[in-house]
Amino acid sequence: MRSVILLAATISLAPFAAADQGHSHGESLSSPDTLGKVVFPISCKPSVQRPFERAVAMLHSFWYEESLAAFQKIVAEDPDCAMGYWGIAMSEWHPLWYAPDATALQAGWAAIEKAKAAGSKSNRERGFVDALESFYRDGEKLDNATRVAAYEKAVEQLHERFPDDREVTAFYGLALITAASPKDKTYAKQKKAAALLQQVFTAQPDHPGASHYIIHSFDYPELAELGLPAARNYSEIAPAAPHALHMPSHIFTRLGLWRDSIASNLSSERAAKDYEAKVKMDGVWDEQLHAMDYLAYAYLQLGEDRDAKAVVDELRTIKKVQPENVKTAYTFAALPARYALERRNWVEAAAITSLHESELKWPTGLTSFTRGYGLARLGDLAGARRELIALEAVEHQMALPKDPFWSDYIGALRRGLQAWIAHSEEHEREALALMRSAADLEDATDKHPVTPGSMLPMRELLGELLLEQHDGKQALVEYEAALRRTPHRLAALYGAARAAEAAGEPAKARTYYAQIVEQCSRADGDRTEIKQARAHAPSSAIDAGALH
Repeated sequence: MRSVILLAATISLAPFAAADQGHSHGESLSSPDTLGKVVFPISCKPSVQRPFERAVAMLHSFWYEESLAAFQKIVAEDPDCAMGYWGIAMSEWHPLWYAPDATALQAGWAAIEKAKAAGSKSNRERGFVDALESFYRDGEKLDNATRVAAYEKAVEQLHERFPDDREVTAFYGLALITAASPKDKTYAKQKKAAALLQQVFTAQPDHPGASHYIIHSFDYPELAELGLPAARNYSEIAPAAPHALHMPSHIFTRLGLWRDSIASNLSSERAAKDYEAKVKMDGVWDEQLHAMDYLAYAYLQLGEDRDAKAVVDELRTIKKVQPENVKTAYTFAALPARYALERRNWVEAAAITSLHESELKWPTGLTSFTRGYGLARLGDLAGARRELIALEAVEHQMALPKDPFWSDYIGALRRGLQAWIAHSEEHEREALALMRSAADLEDATDKHPVTPGSMLPMRELLGELLLEQHDGKQALVEYEAALRRTPHRLAALYGAARAAEAAGEPAKARTYYAQIVEQCSRADGDRTEIKQARAHAPSSAIDAGALH
């Protein structure tokens, strides 16, 4: 895998770097009100050509609210514009976020029927409509995965017919990423998508879909570095889209570039609030919450707890969101929990509650794990077992073949909590087996796009358990494995330093402590890990951290 990635880097990074270098010298591809450039000729009235391309640019940046409204205006002006109805149907489906509900499926199918009735004037346009029809057809009968697979195949055939069409290629790349199995650790479809999208990027560096979907293609620990040039590029291409301002932080988070992630999400949050005010939204937009979650995560890795708390406090004031979906449900459940867990405040964790009710089942699992783990660390095993029972109930509900990610993730949390209860009862072999099983399951379950990372990575907890079992050498192995997947996480750096000390490797311990000092140069509060790092790091590292 390492050699494959190095080869891919050699092939793919040069065009991105060249384009990125151009941006850094002031050759901005767009002004702050633009969304990048889309060239998508259609056979509708000439008056709707430019609005159509702008609407597609919104679609490429997942600005579905605005793309839907824009396509609706297009068909109002030209009722015979089949591609306008295609755009409405595309806007009803949010492929990388969640499956459309019954209402969205009905609206999308109605738009497809209108597109078919309007009739396309070219084989290319008919291909776009027919491909999307394959997703919406029998929506009430077929599951989402089956319909996604049908759409991927249809767009593949369209690409074979029009291999040089950039829009066909961009949407084929997105289809590949959407259809990729989270169990496939070769990332075959993601790599294929990235290779296709790079062709678009090389020919047209200001194409919003190329950079956006490349980031998604490489949003994995093994591939993230390959996505960095696209991440640097995307927000410059489409500064009008709040999601385009946020999306680079997916790669920044994967690589532990916390300052970059903070800048990205502050910009996205401001843009989201501006949009809320502009459209007089009744509530807070889901894009704002998404940015807040990533923002607080980055602050916590720097030990800047006051800024993280400000984000949590703001979240507590939010009573209504638009729309309610997986992003909002996750943020309300995970953000306050993460704030307690990252700071190792077990009392706060044990009392945590979700800030918002959701129809989804898995958010209650996040809350039960947080409370249960906090109670276990406080020695309240009866309380921890109650939360374990609640977590098991959520896992059972999620076992239905609807969403394998959340089923596996809740399963990993359940095993992790069970391990710490066993450890508290001094059943050490059982605890270690459960904890290792939890870590392996979580590692096999790729990060969902909605989250910056696990609330508490199971491999870090495995390292913590091994430290408590006085096995510093193996704890160091696990912490260093965790850091390879999630670089520069503060808890993992501190755990690695402690494990190195326990393993009799003081030089390595000092190196990790020095990393903490440098990374957390602006830290506030009274975090134990930062105090210990400052006490044990070489004086040169402390001086460098102060200057930093």
